[in-house]
Amino acid sequence: MTPKQRQRRFTALSDMGCIVCLNQGRGWVPPEIHHLKGSPWSGMGKKADDANTIPLCPGHHRYGGDGEVGFHQSPAEFRERYGSQGELFAQVEELLD
Repeated sequence: MTPKQRQRRFTALSDMGCIVCLNQGRGWVPPEIHHLKGSPWSGMGKKADDANTIPLCPGHHRYGGDGEVGFHQSPAEFRERYGSQGELFAQVEELLD
């Protein structure tokens, strides 16, 4: 991915807002860029490339709070509540098209 493509993608993800909040009917919530973790997106100790990203707000990305779960806080509970990274990635890609 070129720097220009990366910038376009990250701008589009930022404009979309947190995908989990969007699914919960909260509308646009400012996101952070989450690089998908684990196979098939990243290897041992490596983060996924910039094309394999989704927008998550700080709560859904890192720390939860207010009854919500952050991906990095508990990946298994995040997946159970909001769907897998693959499902959310597919939804994001569809919205970007």
